[in-house]
Amino acid sequence: MDDETGASGAPEEAAPAAEDTKAGAADGAADGAAENADAAADDASKEAEGWAAQLQRMIDDIGRQAMPVIREVGAKAAELAAVAGEKAGPFAAKAAEKTAEIGAVVAARGHEMATDLRRADDDATEAEDTPKPDATDGPAGA
Repeated sequence: MDDETGASGAPEEAAPAAEDTKAGAADGAADGAAENADAAADDASKEAEGWAAQLQRMIDDIGRQAMPVIREVGAKAAELAAVAGEKAGPFAAKAAEKTAEIGAVVAARGHEMATDLRRADDDATEAEDTPKPDATDGPAGA
């Protein structure tokens, strides 16, 4: 009997059984907390999916409602561009005519200036080729 009883007189097998019960209760509490956390995460995930779906529906609705407005704005922009092109065409033609006129005047003046410069250069060359009277010759007629 000495083998089966401890100092307290209780069987030694009773102590490990109590420890197993405490460990089992702690494991059960941990498992319950983990299940609660998983359930909360699943609930949060489902709620987030619901919000995302609702947001997507709102975006789709806005897109459908905005499409006619966007088309109208695009059409108006095209009309304005057409009017600007119609009004700019004659103005551009007038500007081209004036540019051609001014270009012809500038070209004529350029030709005149070139002719004058060549004439001045030819006159200077002729003046160098003409002998100059010598100062030692004295006055003519003396």
